[in-house]
Amino acid sequence: MATALTNLETCKAGFIELGVSESMLPFMSNNVSKLISNSLALQKGFPSWVSRHDKKLLQSKSAGDSANLVVAQDGSGNYKTIMEAIDAANKRCGSGRFVIRVKSGVYKANVVIGNKISNSFKTMEKLSLSFFFMSSLCVFLAPPSLANNDINWWCNQTPYPDPCKHFMGHFAPTQKSEFHKMAVQTAMERALVLAQSHTQWLQPQSGEELGKTAWADCQTLYENTILQLNRTLSKADCTEFDQQTWLSTALTNLETCKAGFIELGVHASESMLPFMSNNVSKLISNSLSLQSTNYSATTQTQTYEEGFPNWVSRHDRKLLQSKSAGDSANLVVAQDGSGNYKTIMEAINAANKRSGSGRFVIHVKSGVYKENVVIGNKMNNIMLVGDGMGKTIITGSKSVGGGSTTFNSAPFAVTGDGFIARDITFRNTAGPQNHQAVALRVGSDLSVFYQCSIEGYQDTLYVHSQRQFFKQCNIYGTVDFIFGNAAVVLQNCNIYARKPMRSQKNTVTAQGRTDPNQNTGIVIHNSQILAFSDLKPVTENFPTYLGRPWKQYSRTVVIQTFLDGLINPAGWLEWDGNFALNTLYYAEYKNSGPGSSTNGRVQWHGYKVITNATEASKFSVANFIGGQSWLPGTGVPLIAGL
Repeated sequence: MATALTNLETCKAGFIELGVSESMLPFMSNNVSKLISNSLALQKGFPSWVSRHDKKLLQSKSAGDSANLVVAQDGSGNYKTIMEAIDAANKRCGSGRFVIRVKSGVYKANVVIGNKISNSFKTMEKLSLSFFFMSSLCVFLAPPSLANNDINWWCNQTPYPDPCKHFMGHFAPTQKSEFHKMAVQTAMERALVLAQSHTQWLQPQSGEELGKTAWADCQTLYENTILQLNRTLSKADCTEFDQQTWLSTALTNLETCKAGFIELGVHASESMLPFMSNNVSKLISNSLSLQSTNYSATTQTQTYEEGFPNWVSRHDRKLLQSKSAGDSANLVVAQDGSGNYKTIMEAINAANKRSGSGRFVIHVKSGVYKENVVIGNKMNNIMLVGDGMGKTIITGSKSVGGGSTTFNSAPFAVTGDGFIARDITFRNTAGPQNHQAVALRVGSDLSVFYQCSIEGYQDTLYVHSQRQFFKQCNIYGTVDFIFGNAAVVLQNCNIYARKPMRSQKNTVTAQGRTDPNQNTGIVIHNSQILAFSDLKPVTENFPTYLGRPWKQYSRTVVIQTFLDGLINPAGWLEWDGNFALNTLYYAEYKNSGPGSSTNGRVQWHGYKVITNATEASKFSVANFIGGQSWLPGTGVPLIAGL
């Protein structure tokens, strides 16, 4: 730890002595230095890993008398230079303590005792456990590694071995689970460094307002990324399905950070992008690749009572099944002053101060609420109950055309786990001319939207990340109006395509999976895809498609859904030429209606018509989002299978 603290001071010293601007110094080490100092203050005596023999050797006043080799400039020892003795020690048999006595003298040499010997040695033994008796300096190096804990071998099993070797070269895992934990830990450490850099270094250099807007998103996204990586490491009772979900979310956050700069046209973005997340993204992808693929979401270990998972209390079960949940709300929001608060955010902030973490119900009475509601990472188990679609309306008008990022354009955004919304309309009124304008953004794990209406044009519903379920909802839009990288099932929903701008084409989905090991995708099950009233008279002028591949491994499945005549016979649309056509996964199974014929569908390698129920069942509520283990507790009716 003393060495770690010294390293940080040395790093700062280099900038100061060369006269480089001091603006970077706070970013570089202050918080880390303080944390290491705290740890040092707790140390007493020798660490536990120093053996009794080594303690005696260290405390002995005549340790040099029992040296294995002696260095003396006058020729009275085995060697005249220290490096000669080091090289000799490296060739010894065994790995026990090796003591070198360096007699009095001024040794003008560059002595380096490395972590490993030269690559020409095939035994891969490390230069280990050397001891110098010289003043009071002791050098302890790691014990020799065996072939089965060579980090290079482990890294070569991942999609991105180079950053793995660079950032994890000092590890020596002995089994896959240990390597996986180390990989996640390394990704989190790198994410922490980048999160600090965004606020303390790069953000002040971004003079444009648009740049600052994008950086603000990145700060939020990196905070959530660190949360997801940390919970992957710290939760002892989480399943592999949980871990894959949280790692998928962490990776999605980094992609979203970069996207903000690109869509706002911030000119410096290209030079910043490699710094921003590439190595972290690759480290997370490596972690995802280590997850077992031989498991099902339905194998999660939960105990049940009355059909609910054990983490849902009896009180919550009754509350969530009630048709009048608003009657027993903890707080009431009403614009006329008849409730506890007049705005939704006031109620959310009050809920955040509550003691405990149980379900907290907020009844939002009828009215049009023009505010930006954000339910953050730590605000878990919030339930919003409205008075019905078209009665309780949360609305805003932010858009990319108006200077916002897509991520920040929603009037309602939630990332706190376990969120539930019922009987509410979420609306963005920016209009098609302002391009991306989100009505609802969801990054809440195990979240449910029941009998809600989500209304907009381009990018209406941002299913950003985590596991989500939409039941009996109405969704309106034009271009890519259900998009994101969550693992989401929309069941018994009415999906309405609206009239877009001139020369535009409607696309219902734009799924954003960037890694083949992410457990994400959009599933539309037992729903209807229809033309809204403004599109019906001009359907032939504006083709509508089921989706297009936003990212390399885009995945969308439409199952047992009514497709009206607005769906173009090709079914699916390219994003940009041949991009992702071989790596996407688009599928249809037993759909009905005038637009359901697959005879004229695209002939892409990644598109398929599912013909057997076994394959289709992979995308059911039970299998794709593990719905049987958590959805019964919400009281929302569901079809677990097909």
